[in-house]
Amino acid sequence: MRFGKTLRQSVYPPWKDKYIDYTKLKSLLREDRPDDDDEPWTEDDEQRFYEEIFNVQLDKVAEFQTEKVEDLRHRVDAAFEKLKELPTAEEGKPKTDADTSRLKDLEAELDAIMNEVKELQKYSNLNYTGFLKIVKKHDRKRGDRYRIRPMMMVSLSKRAFNSEQAYSPLLNKLSLLYFAIRQQLETPGAAADAYPVDPDSQPETHKGEKYTAHKFWVHPDNLLEVKTYILRRLPALVYSEQSAKEVDGQQDPTITSLYFDSPKFSLYSNKLERELEASSLRLRWYGQLSSKPDIFLEQKTLHDNGSSENRKFVIKEKYIKPFLDGEYKMEKSVQKMERQGQKAEDVDGFRSTAEAIQEFARANNLEPVVRANYRRTAFQKPGDDRVRISIDTDIAFIREDTLDKDRPCRDPKEWHRTDIDNSNMTYPFNNINQSEVSRFPYAVLEIKMKEDSNRGKRPSWIQDLMGSHLVHPCPRFSKFVQGTASLFEDYVNRLPFWLSDLDTDIRKDPQVAFEAEESRRAQRAENEQVVGSFLGTQLGSYKPTRSSPVAKSYLADRLAADSAAQTPKSATFPRRDTQGDEAGEPSTLNSNNQLEPESQPETDSAGRSTLNYGTLSSVFPGFSLSKYSRAKQAREARQRQGSIVSLPPGVTEPTEWIKNAGPLQIEPKVWLANERTFLKWQHICVLLGGLAVSLYSAGGGSGNTLAQAMGGVFVGVAVFVGAWSYWAAVKRREMIVQRSGKDFDFLLGPLVVSGALGVALVVNFVFAYRQAFAKEGGWDSMEEVVMGSNGRLRGEMGELRI
Repeated sequence: MRFGKTLRQSVYPPWKDKYIDYTKLKSLLREDRPDDDDEPWTEDDEQRFYEEIFNVQLDKVAEFQTEKVEDLRHRVDAAFEKLKELPTAEEGKPKTDADTSRLKDLEAELDAIMNEVKELQKYSNLNYTGFLKIVKKHDRKRGDRYRIRPMMMVSLSKRAFNSEQAYSPLLNKLSLLYFAIRQQLETPGAAADAYPVDPDSQPETHKGEKYTAHKFWVHPDNLLEVKTYILRRLPALVYSEQSAKEVDGQQDPTITSLYFDSPKFSLYSNKLERELEASSLRLRWYGQLSSKPDIFLEQKTLHDNGSSENRKFVIKEKYIKPFLDGEYKMEKSVQKMERQGQKAEDVDGFRSTAEAIQEFARANNLEPVVRANYRRTAFQKPGDDRVRISIDTDIAFIREDTLDKDRPCRDPKEWHRTDIDNSNMTYPFNNINQSEVSRFPYAVLEIKMKEDSNRGKRPSWIQDLMGSHLVHPCPRFSKFVQGTASLFEDYVNRLPFWLSDLDTDIRKDPQVAFEAEESRRAQRAENEQVVGSFLGTQLGSYKPTRSSPVAKSYLADRLAADSAAQTPKSATFPRRDTQGDEAGEPSTLNSNNQLEPESQPETDSAGRSTLNYGTLSSVFPGFSLSKYSRAKQAREARQRQGSIVSLPPGVTEPTEWIKNAGPLQIEPKVWLANERTFLKWQHICVLLGGLAVSLYSAGGGSGNTLAQAMGGVFVGVAVFVGAWSYWAAVKRREMIVQRSGKDFDFLLGPLVVSGALGVALVVNFVFAYRQAFAKEGGWDSMEEVVMGSNGRLRGEMGELRI
């Protein structure tokens, strides 16, 4: 379906004049003219289109959205004030008819606000997609000289357009209001255990256990810090050979998810629009398909209460295509389960799951359309699944469709791309058509917590991580949606809200990030206090965030006294991460058994680290104030005192630094930099050697012992420069191979060379000066001495030039 038709069918009548004028923009692009129109595209045409889309259409849509969000915010605040005016709950006292009527009126008002919020979200999504569609048409048809899609992406991101963050505060308040009203309208005690749902989380169900999932993006620059921060609290989950046969337990496994959809992308649209009972279907396996791993066929369904449910079973590779075609119904697997004597209910459950998934695939005409390939690192305490964390890196999306009958990406007779799986192709998939692959620029962090341990009682270290500058929240991110939107933009008429963030830098200033998080948590706590007072209960507790996991927070000073009073000074141990090894920052355990840096590197006003190069501490390591030197001294002191803190249960002492794990991967420019430095020193050695030989030869011919002596001195300096530069090059190479965190700036050589040259020049001047006065006895013949010296110098320099 064309987007113009989708836009006309989806317009909300009261706002019909506030949508993007897609028809007018297409007319300005001459989309309504035949393709053989030879009229050239001029500067005036480009200017008219630019003015219309940026200064008219985009401003119109953005201003209307801002006005509606502000209006909805005022209406929600007014509903909160009405809630305060209602009589508070008193146990044993029945509600009057007037109170019930007022509660129902308030609930109806909340329903109207919620419906308008949903319409505004659809409005934002439609216009967001329209702007991206039209600028893509522009760049494809008129983009030989002018490309405006990057400018449009920046403009959309600056306006917080189609952003989940714009609606999150509204949904939070509405969730609390609904919770309070329904608690009062229902029978007392019927929903005592209920708790308002956090809109930023996504409920899920695994093996009958309910979890809430929080998703974030992590910039590659912050990835190692996030991993090491988590490793201090949770051990890495080791995948066994049962999960991935080629994985030896020493590296993170590669996961492949093959997603299904119809030619009209109905599953994608339902998931993006959050339709009730929206489902997705995928095949999933660990490692390479050639190693014969277990393949899971999974169906994920989103229920009307916001929770999701997974149904899956294992299927052999040879049965996948017949099963999808409806020719095979897993009879052999059922018979095998019966021969093994498994329970009848388990066999019936397996049969019903397989039949339901097969019927779902056949009814919706589903086929593989996109593949997601990524490497996963998981963290979980052994035997304790209350907190489960995973980090997905090296994410790539690949087309698996057969939409183009002339050039299908996948053989229609196969259920997967054999060109990838038969050749064991891995990330970054350079051997396939690059228009068929999309590489995601960030890592995806997912935090899952059981509901019974999550109601306002998140572990403080998780709360710190979720509110830190290291992560970028993306509440409803989906690999299926992202892969489809990035590879099939011409086939779909809705795009996810997070696309504009992909073209911006998600890194944030630590101070700004924590101030925003503190403000958000304080506002939510205030709202919960109002609802709790109305219900006569306590919904949750609020404690200010102590500090960032990696940087000093503005609250650190306020909490320093408490930490110092409750934490013994000896309770320190070295950090187990690459930055900790290089930076050498010792960590302390606070009152909640959390690691916090003892000291932080000094920063200037721009937030850059101020290193002590050029100071006394950089010349004499004994007086060094660098992070590495301080860490080394701190470790030696702790070793002498024997004050290493015991590790928590389930965490073992690592035998290898994380930075040393995996194969050695060093960029060529590192080796070339070491070689370039060595050659530069050899150049200095050759120059000093040439000067020394020239001086010695000139002094021997004229009987000048001073020149001969200086030549000998310079010969010694040249030999030292050559030997020292060779030693430094070899030493630096060893440090590179060992991935050492030590400093690479060896200061002995430059100091010796500079000192020797300085001393030689001073001695030469003193002896020449004394010789000149001793020869003539005063100032009378100084002119001749100077002229003679100049003549000798000119002769020596002439020899040097030769």
